[in-house]
Amino acid sequence: MSTATTTPRFAPVFRAICGAKYVMEDPAELRAWNVLGVAPAIAVTPASVDEVANILRFANEHGLSVVPAGGFTQQQVGNLPQQVDVLLFTTRLTAVEHYDAGDLTVGIGAGCTVAQLSAMVAENGLFFAGDPAQPERCTIGGLLATGLYGPLRHGYGGLRDYCLGVRFVTGDGRKAKGGGRVVKNVAGYDMMKLFIGSQGTLGIVTSASFKLFPAPRQTRTFVAVFSSAAEALEFRNRVLRSPLDPVCLELVSPQAHELLVPGSPAGAWWSICLRAAGSDAVLARYRTELGSAVVREMEGANEQGFWRTLEDFSPIAAERHPRSLSISMTLPVSDVQPVLSQVSAVAESNRFSFAAIGRVGIAHLLVSLWPGPDAEDSLVNFVDTVSGLRNRLLRDVSMAVLHCPSETRHHISAWGPMPTDLESMRAVKMALDPKDILNSGRFLF
Repeated sequence: MSTATTTPRFAPVFRAICGAKYVMEDPAELRAWNVLGVAPAIAVTPASVDEVANILRFANEHGLSVVPAGGFTQQQVGNLPQQVDVLLFTTRLTAVEHYDAGDLTVGIGAGCTVAQLSAMVAENGLFFAGDPAQPERCTIGGLLATGLYGPLRHGYGGLRDYCLGVRFVTGDGRKAKGGGRVVKNVAGYDMMKLFIGSQGTLGIVTSASFKLFPAPRQTRTFVAVFSSAAEALEFRNRVLRSPLDPVCLELVSPQAHELLVPGSPAGAWWSICLRAAGSDAVLARYRTELGSAVVREMEGANEQGFWRTLEDFSPIAAERHPRSLSISMTLPVSDVQPVLSQVSAVAESNRFSFAAIGRVGIAHLLVSLWPGPDAEDSLVNFVDTVSGLRNRLLRDVSMAVLHCPSETRHHISAWGPMPTDLESMRAVKMALDPKDILNSGRFLF
């Protein structure tokens, strides 16, 4: 269906569902909310689960493509959509469904931002372990849909470990739920894990329940510097073999230092940044165990600012180098060193610069590559760079391109090994979104 006919035909229906104030129809406004350059025909912002269900039911009946959106921080990921009939914002779904500080659980609307949830629970001495980039914009629904995480993944696990349940609406407008509201829950299917990282292809999450954690009384960050990645990773191995139990364990490459803090004196060194929590005695034990490699300690506002900058690595890289490739990699812990060596070799052969950070205790790397001053800034060079990585990297490395120049989008998108259970994935997709209206064609389906 042509997007040119969508607005005049169906806008009155959406206005009746959401209210005219929450239906965007002006083409100039809609262009500002384009999805990889494709402007939506109409945008709606429902305020309740019933409104979301009515919108999806109508879209399903008329074959309208729907793109869910929260804070719009990850819409650059995925393949180009053929068209976007309806852009559905979840930002009005912010109700607190339940909150039991004593039981360390909370249920919150999908439109609440991570920063808002964190501020709310902090008043009771608790904290939410999700730490994505741009938390003041990233919504709870978007966090679940993308499966994002930051440095705290090392100490607290990923969303799958502390998400207790989700409420959602399927592509054909059915209201459903998975999991529950409490930690000890065994009722029903564990469907929330299907939705974590599903990129909005299975349904629209309307709210979710999470396990919370007691906020540590104090934390301290220890920074150790090394002349090479190999030396830094040997230090990581020593930490992993020790009794120490840090909440964050991050590798930062020399150019990542320069990228995040221009003019940084650490720009010539590889760093391991370890964040510890505990009493004075516990922190003193860390200082003793880590030894002379530690050249800097941080606490308080400086420490918080440092980790916030690391969380924002990918958007900072994209902002400072718009003509860059940002790639997420998950790999075996033992393969971090050879993968970094291969990335360095590919970057050098194409005359690209590269910066890398990563949760090296669990082997998740974020890499940004951009043309150096003497490199040819062309489509061929970008495609050759990604092809070189595909060919060189180990078979069990899972990768996705998070950002790339617009003209390379047809050639470079989410990539990695083809899933072996593709037919099962498609069967689940058809069960929850039978007409394939949700993010159609943008991801694997």
